[in-house]
Amino acid sequence: MSLPTTPAPWRRAVVTGGAGFLGSHLCERLLDSGVEVDCADNLLSGSQDNIAHLEGRPGFRFVRCDLSSERSRDQLSGPYDLVLHFACPASPADYLRHPLETMDVGSLGTRNAVAVAHRDGARFLLASTSEVYGDPLVHPQREDYWGNVNPVGPRSVYDESKRFAEALVTAHVGKRNLDAGIVRMFNTYGPRMRAHDGRAVPTFVCQALAGDPVTVAGDGSQTRSLCYVDDTVDGVLLVAASQAVRPVNIGGGDEVTVLDIARRVIALTGSTSPLSFIERPVDDPERRRPDTTLARELLGWEPRVSWEEGIKRTIAHFAGLPETVAPAPQL
Repeated sequence: MSLPTTPAPWRRAVVTGGAGFLGSHLCERLLDSGVEVDCADNLLSGSQDNIAHLEGRPGFRFVRCDLSSERSRDQLSGPYDLVLHFACPASPADYLRHPLETMDVGSLGTRNAVAVAHRDGARFLLASTSEVYGDPLVHPQREDYWGNVNPVGPRSVYDESKRFAEALVTAHVGKRNLDAGIVRMFNTYGPRMRAHDGRAVPTFVCQALAGDPVTVAGDGSQTRSLCYVDDTVDGVLLVAASQAVRPVNIGGGDEVTVLDIARRVIALTGSTSPLSFIERPVDDPERRRPDTTLARELLGWEPRVSWEEGIKRTIAHFAGLPETVAPAPQL
């Protein structure tokens, strides 16, 4: 199922947001599969450290550009046969700090990425998110569930930008015959996440490694379905290579509480960190679990890395960093 070196059906691709956590893994996997890659990023939340090991590799090019600007269409000169639109601040720490930029890249940025795909006749794939389901009233979440989203809450800049992007791509498929797919990703984690990312796994890992209190929002009973980054990349590229036009969920199969994740991180790091319970963020989803029947039946995709094994690998990554800085207590 994993596609690390399998020849890909594309010659040249662009990954918007390619210097981010997930984008950098996609750039690496595509290069390993023989695809030339343009990595487009304005470095608002991405980092060139994530792609430093790719610089100088044949077929790799970094393009610093703001995808929300129409000028980006010319900067991404192509021609491409695959456009992966992953540009967007994805962590609460980022999109709450940059709300307007988040809305812009979901709207103007998506328009410009779609224009590049139209220009070159490329397959287009939109990176969407489980957050389009909001705080779901249906469990697990199927792709045909419309969601329960607060359009004016603090998380709405991210949730609604992704919902708008999905609607825009769908309109282009129907009206302009765009060859496009949508992938909705659930709680991806792994190496290259930032210590100050604001999401549960890197927060817990870095706090535990530093011996600081591990901060759990609320009573920790809210659930997440973690998916290790290698499995997510497999799913993304399988959706990209398919003829799928409807949204496809990609996410972990094991639903665990946030409190269980925190306790397991403490145990796996051998830390003596105590648990510390903090106020739960507004609009924080109570339950999160994907129904991945479509991905399994259409693509033969299933996650292979257990959440505990993935956390071990993530701990090893952070423990190997020159210095582990305890992040702010956010989730």
